[in-house]
Amino acid sequence: MPSTFRKKQIKIKHLERLFLFFVAAMVLILGVVIKLPVNRQLDVASAAMTMQLPLSTQGAKILDAEGKTVVLKGVNWFGMETELHAPHGLWKRDYQEMLAQIKKLGYNLIRLPYSVAGLRSLNISGVDFSIGSNSELQGKTPLEVMDLVIQAAERQGLLILLDSHRLNDQRIPELWYGDGFTEADWIDTWKMLAQRYKNQANVIGADVKNEPHGRASWGTNDLATDWRLAAERAGNAILSINPNWLIVVEGVENNVPGQKLKHHWQGGNLEGVKRYPVRLSRRNKLVYSPHEYGPGVFNQPYFSESNFPRNLSDRWQIGFNYISTQKIAPILIGEFGGRQVDTISPEGIWQNEFVKYIKKHNLSFAYWSWNPNSADTGGILLDDWQSYDLPKQQLLSQLLVSAPVQQVEKPHNSPVLPISEVTTQLKVTTDMYSNWETGFCVSFKIMNSGNTKISNWQFKFNLNEAKISNSWNANFQQQKTQYIVTPFDWGLVIEPNQSRDIGFCANKLGADYQIRNVSAVSLKSGN
Repeated sequence: MPSTFRKKQIKIKHLERLFLFFVAAMVLILGVVIKLPVNRQLDVASAAMTMQLPLSTQGAKILDAEGKTVVLKGVNWFGMETELHAPHGLWKRDYQEMLAQIKKLGYNLIRLPYSVAGLRSLNISGVDFSIGSNSELQGKTPLEVMDLVIQAAERQGLLILLDSHRLNDQRIPELWYGDGFTEADWIDTWKMLAQRYKNQANVIGADVKNEPHGRASWGTNDLATDWRLAAERAGNAILSINPNWLIVVEGVENNVPGQKLKHHWQGGNLEGVKRYPVRLSRRNKLVYSPHEYGPGVFNQPYFSESNFPRNLSDRWQIGFNYISTQKIAPILIGEFGGRQVDTISPEGIWQNEFVKYIKKHNLSFAYWSWNPNSADTGGILLDDWQSYDLPKQQLLSQLLVSAPVQQVEKPHNSPVLPISEVTTQLKVTTDMYSNWETGFCVSFKIMNSGNTKISNWQFKFNLNEAKISNSWNANFQQQKTQYIVTPFDWGLVIEPNQSRDIGFCANKLGADYQIRNVSAVSLKSGN
């Protein structure tokens, strides 16, 4: 909007008043819409809210720039910290399509791991550049790939938490230096990122070091091992360049004076915060972040205690969550996950209990992992990198807002039924919520606006120059340019005022890719 207006003499007073009224109205409207760069607006659809950035903290809460409470609900999408220097799965999927699916499942955050060595490299690998917008990544450095992923995430309304996961590309080091890198290398990388993304509003913070363990200590005042002191040095260096970021500090494994619990996960021991808190130049930017896993990762002794799983909540309170309940600072569970989500196996029991605990205490989290190729935990996605683990997503949906659940097991395989009743009580809302150069994603909400239950239904639309690559919540059958969509068994019945969400992502084959002739009908079998 122009900062100055040249005054013009208008002889007709009536026109002058109209002109001034118009200008005043426009200024008022633009004043509501336009925010200062510091208070960037981000539409996080999965959280059903419009978030004003940057974020800060107050007691146990994370707040947006207008003082509204924010709960971060994320996934870890790893790969940039490995020798590929790019997020994994891009040998199978378009990266923008991947981001669209993360958003659609109800998450609002991606914890994005990297390695110091990777960001200093010039090359990426493991990407199929012939898939959709992955072609944009060809010839790019790892940093430039990070740029594009972050920018595409912003278009989806997704926040990014950067995670210094490794120094080299092979392993997670005990300390913040080693493996051929110094503390200065580690901090300088953070300073570079703080400057690079200073004006990229959806990058909301720095998880300064992944899983300190081994010799790492807390509160010992040993400059060589005291992680708390190193976190202060890195955090304050970041804030001196980018004062808007959250500084996310993980715990250690052991070596905390006076710790009560004998066994902790790497990065999971935050017992030292009470006596030795992290001291930042901006106290309202600090978030503590434990990691927590079940016996599928390592069979800790407490999983075999006679009072398991009743012993878990006390452990979590002592190990980290007293920080939240005593309103010292917010808690973000930076990693948790596992293959089993049943209520019989020890890992499944643990994971169900932990999800309940997160929900009860309204904690932020980032699930490990989005990727299916995490050897000991698996991921939200299945091995085809397209469909996702239904039981796992159903468990996590307790923590999400309006998270659709995709059926990946046996679909409803009934044939297309002859239509003998067409109702007007099924209303369809179409939302092309993501649209890029080579693809798009669409969601449909089918609402029963009547007073009676619908027991069976179908949905139809026409699609010309596009090919569906991924769908959820229904079985899509193509008949030339028409698609007939049949819900899975659990979605057949729609009660009055209830709705069903279905959708798909597709690759564009030409310019005529718009959805046409959308209709939903109630069905009866023909005589």
